[in-house]
Amino acid sequence: MMKYFLILIVTLFSFITYSQSIEGVWKTYDDSDGQLKSEVELYIKDGKLYGKIIKLHNLDIPYEDAICKLCNDSRKNKHVQGMEIISGLQFSGKEWSGNKKLLDPNNGKLYDAKFWLENDNKLAVRGYLGWFYRTQYWVRK
Repeated sequence: MMKYFLILIVTLFSFITYSQSIEGVWKTYDDSDGQLKSEVELYIKDGKLYGKIIKLHNLDIPYEDAICKLCNDSRKNKHVQGMEIISGLQFSGKEWSGNKKLLDPNNGKLYDAKFWLENDNKLAVRGYLGWFYRTQYWVRK
């Protein structure tokens, strides 16, 4: 009898503690037309979340011209593919967040950010500029 009780407890504990990692490759989509725009790899280093663009899709410009012309830091005039756009978000509760940690390579601006998993395959990505924010949903590849 004790054996069955122990199996039940271990099984319940595994369901409770299971949670999908935010790490992996995520597909991003254009807000206006829904087209696939990029693939972003999220990874954790020293307990913080980072992300870089690993592939570009459906560009409106030639691939060679996909550079961050408006960036104001070391990423200025660097190619967007391979660029780190998420830098050092910290985990708190159920979300990753940080101030001026999310780069939009289209306009060179850094945004405050919050990331959280909606489910195992859907990631909410919210960028803030003051009181204003925009939320995108990325899909796990």
